[in-house]
Amino acid sequence: MEGLYQIKTVNEIMQRHGFSFSKKLGQNFLINPAVCPRIAEMGGAEKGAGIIEIGTGVGVLTHELAKRADKVCAIELDERLIPVLAETLAEHDNVKIINADIMQTDLKKLIDEEFQGLNVAVCANLPYYITSPIIMRLLEERLPIKSVTVMVQKEAGVRLCAETGTRESGAVTFAVRYFSEPKKLFDVSRGSFYPAPNVDSCVIRFDLREHTPEGVTDEKFFFKVVRAAFQQRRKTLCNSVSATIGAEKSTVISAAESAGLSPTIRPEAMSMEQMIAFSEQLKKMI
Repeated sequence: MEGLYQIKTVNEIMQRHGFSFSKKLGQNFLINPAVCPRIAEMGGAEKGAGIIEIGTGVGVLTHELAKRADKVCAIELDERLIPVLAETLAEHDNVKIINADIMQTDLKKLIDEEFQGLNVAVCANLPYYITSPIIMRLLEERLPIKSVTVMVQKEAGVRLCAETGTRESGAVTFAVRYFSEPKKLFDVSRGSFYPAPNVDSCVIRFDLREHTPEGVTDEKFFFKVVRAAFQQRRKTLCNSVSATIGAEKSTVISAAESAGLSPTIRPEAMSMEQMIAFSEQLKKMI
């Protein structure tokens, strides 16, 4: 359906189905006609591709994805939107709407059943309140997907795409870069949404790595160390890790020195290789 970028059209559809926006679900629908085509094209929607969309809104992005990809499976939590989507996406026979919580959906099963023979990618305009959990789930499960393209709050996008070893880096930076190559694609102003949020957004893409960085013998422990390192950002690596994990400070200092690091180094100054080396040394000592 064309015209979904016009507030008047959206309001008429909403009223027809008795729908009202939910602040709890972070619903802000795109009305800028330039945004969704760019997301679709830069997010891998093309011939031979299958797209998983997370959070449909009224179907604006879904419409652009369906025009380009072979198949779209759109996962929408709000059951009130299902009849709305039946109207707005009626012209597309390659769209399947799934009323479900993305965090409870068996994505490996979905991909196996719905996208045989297709290159799979994920596209989403994510609710700000659950951005990181969704992204990390998509990355950690090692799904057979090429990329994850998402619109997020601009501030979150900076952290997610930061380089390790920089001031903007954090625990999520290491996690994201462990599994993927993140890239900021473009900014989206708050005026591109209805209702308009209080912050600007940006679109970022994570290209999944074929192989994760070498040297990690225990991923669970590695990410435990990463989270501990950034738990108390004002502290040094050794102080934060010893306080959070509960290891003796002397042991943590020894692990840092064995990894070739200064005991006073701060986690935001560390590279991926240094964090891995420190984690491996600490694992041997505790």
